Amino acid sequence: MFSRIPVRTLGLALFAVCAALLAVGLYLQHIKGIEPCPMCIMQRYAMLVCGLLGLIAGLHNPGRTGLVVYSGLLAVSALAGAGVAARQSWMQWYPPAVSECGPGLEYMLESFPLSSALPMIFRGAGDCSAIDWTLFGLTIANWSFLVFATILVSLGVYLLQRRKAGY
Repeated sequence: MFSRIPVRTLGLALFAVCAALLAVGLYLQHIKGIEPCPMCIMQRYAMLVCGLLGLIAGLHNPGRTGLVVYSGLLAVSALAGAGVAARQSWMQWYPPAVSECGPGLEYMLESFPLSSALPMIFRGAGDCSAIDWTLFGLTIANWSFLVFATILVSLGVYLLQRRKAGY
């Protein structure tokens, strides 16, 4: 039963998976020369937060209350990452009629207030609709969405099984 796996083990496994996926992203960027768009960077931040939450939870080995807090934070981060990945996937399937190369994420955050920069990021400034790499017919954004969705589904199943088992 999934619920019998200790929180510590699951947290550290989540950290390892997220670290490996971030390493793949850095490999694609620095070795293969695929520059990330602002939406890719937002997904990296969400993946980083998921991994750090897994690491902290794994080291902390929380009780019931801590598990609820970590689960809530993990769900928010995974939902944010899945939302950005879904939006980017949509843009890749249905590219805008006029492809504009806008400013990068760093420039937007330095030059505009956050309230102005966030809409620009989610509109997909830069080449967020470009497909530079695929694996089994899925883009990086598609894979990112699947990973975040897997985190959410696994978290839900784990919590439901723990509740049912009386943990």
